[in-house]
Amino acid sequence: MGARAGLSRIRPHGLTGTHRFTGTIAIAMSQMHLVHMFFHSPITHTALSWASEDDDQLEGMGDFGYWQHIAKTLEKGRFDAAFFADTPAASDQYKNGPETPMTYGVVWPTHDPMPLVAAMAAATDNLGIGVTLSVNGTPPYLAHRRIATLDYLSKGRVGWNVVTGHMRAEHRAIGQALMDHDERYDFADEFMDVCYALWDSFAPGALPMDKKSGILAVPEMIARIDHDGKYFRCQAVSSTLPSPQGGRPVIFQAGSSGRGMQFALKHADAIFAIQPHLEAMTAFRKRFDDGARSAGREPVGTLFGLQYVIGSTDDEAQKRLERLRERVPLDAGLSRLSGPLGIDCSTLDPDQPLDELPTQASRGMMEALSKMGSDKGKKLTVREAAIQMGMTVGLPQIVGSPERIADELEHYWRESGALGFNLSAPTKPGMIEEFVDQVVPILQKRGLVRREYEGTTLRDNLHG
Repeated sequence: MGARAGLSRIRPHGLTGTHRFTGTIAIAMSQMHLVHMFFHSPITHTALSWASEDDDQLEGMGDFGYWQHIAKTLEKGRFDAAFFADTPAASDQYKNGPETPMTYGVVWPTHDPMPLVAAMAAATDNLGIGVTLSVNGTPPYLAHRRIATLDYLSKGRVGWNVVTGHMRAEHRAIGQALMDHDERYDFADEFMDVCYALWDSFAPGALPMDKKSGILAVPEMIARIDHDGKYFRCQAVSSTLPSPQGGRPVIFQAGSSGRGMQFALKHADAIFAIQPHLEAMTAFRKRFDDGARSAGREPVGTLFGLQYVIGSTDDEAQKRLERLRERVPLDAGLSRLSGPLGIDCSTLDPDQPLDELPTQASRGMMEALSKMGSDKGKKLTVREAAIQMGMTVGLPQIVGSPERIADELEHYWRESGALGFNLSAPTKPGMIEEFVDQVVPILQKRGLVRREYEGTTLRDNLHG
């Protein structure tokens, strides 16, 4: 078995040099951790899922109550967190324009997920909320302020998915050129340096908050930031109060290329990864474990992406899957494939092997997609990748009855050595409700997921 049991001690932020470090975190590997993934968009991963009679997300984009209901459902299922991916602009790589994603609602419209963090946190007590914010388009001071404010309001239940922004459209939208792949991570490293300085600026005793004396803070005990680097300048004092979860939010990261892995191992509390099958998951986890040890830290827990399709029986689940798949236009899949790869897939031979394509965009996504057929001894073509992208964006699927879904999750977890999974439901909220009501009790009965939360912050629950 590939599973790791017991506790691993890690440095929570991978900090070196002048960054202060306040202790270690125990990653609980004895139980599976569950996170659920969303976009603030008509779909999450499955193109035209918004057109299904079983799906309410398009209407839910205009209703706080929809998202609060989902938050309460996830908390009922003792999920660690809801997780918002984000692409802040309609992809324009396919046919050199945004028309295809706009026509089919493929992550368009794409609304800001930040307000949903507040809404979902207000409706729950323990559920964490992870939110994606790119290092492009927002100065580090303002990014720190937005994330830290939400983290403080939620009493320490916010995680930040730090991304470098690999899509051409989002850079065009803010008038910035797309940097080369590795330089984006150099840029992001310095971005995080500024955030760390702000997070770590409070000395013990800096905030007496004493009503009787009228003294809220001791200014000389709060460091003033004076950063003058290659990409950023910041002269400021932190505008927010420290995070209730150890001074800073949980950091998620999804870098998987060589330079991306370095960035993830330096900063992340948990890694999010898309790998196309179990063999690739296991290899990814081992590669990151080895990289962590080489970098002088213990392994970082990985949350692998999975899409589930539930039915009362295996046959019903397969019929649900087929109805979803039949609705996906090839054009929508090619458009979805074009964005992360940075290539206009309308110009390609659809029968060309995917792994022959050069890209400066998401190398990790390219690698994951090109491996989708590797467990069957075949190379994936552009056409095959587009169909899969339109359905799952490269996530492996588990399809079947509640018992089969539970069996598959347990198998993936034990064999991959994962911390847990970042799950995706093609239709919402009904399939999430089915998972919580029918799959979670099976996992709880097997002792694989918690029955009660370990603490009140995301860090407490994610890391035991």
